[in-house]
Amino acid sequence: MSKYMIYLVEDEANLSEVLKAYMEKEGWAVKIFDNGSDALEAIKEQPHLWVLDIMLPGTDGYQILKGIREVEGDVPVIFISARDQDLDRVLGLEMGSDDYLSKPFLPQELIIRVKKLLSRVYGENSQDSRKVELNDYMIDPEARTVADTLDNDRHVDLTTKEMDLILLLTEDIGKALSREDIIENVWGENYFGSERAVDDVVRRVRKKMPRIHLETLYGFGYRILSS
Repeated sequence: MSKYMIYLVEDEANLSEVLKAYMEKEGWAVKIFDNGSDALEAIKEQPHLWVLDIMLPGTDGYQILKGIREVEGDVPVIFISARDQDLDRVLGLEMGSDDYLSKPFLPQELIIRVKKLLSRVYGENSQDSRKVELNDYMIDPEARTVADTLDNDRHVDLTTKEMDLILLLTEDIGKALSREDIIENVWGENYFGSERAVDDVVRRVRKKMPRIHLETLYGFGYRILSS
């Protein structure tokens, strides 16, 4: 199973550590934020799923959700709150949250909700676990990592979308994919943004992986070549 990246925004340290431990047992990578400002800065990293507490110091969960939807409209978001349950649930759904949990809740309940959302949004298919060596980069689909073998296996820091693009294009090296194909596989069928998002991700990948032969097919899309 591929490793999903989940961002947890929760200012209760004990609760966040417990939830993190439960999610990591499922094989998911988890990053914790204890305030809204740091979470806002991380939206551009585009994780696979957000778990947001509504009540946070400074920037609250509603503001973070608004920022997420401005950057990526279809990433799943679960709201958690100990406030007025009905009001928060209604407001959250109206703003675009996918699910809601009221405190207190059992960690396993969150795990069930996360599994359902990941399955619904990303499907059941897992990435091929075989590593791919390409232009002196070692690509590990299972761990969702890229290492530069010419630089002491230095980890190449890619965002979720950048990694998704690399994994998609290396599934069949040399095969050309249209921008529409890439949008559907990386952003999802319900994405309504501009296809320029693909070009932006390609540009960033080329900058971070300068030896990768990521070829532009003008008026169509992209493909990765082995040399």
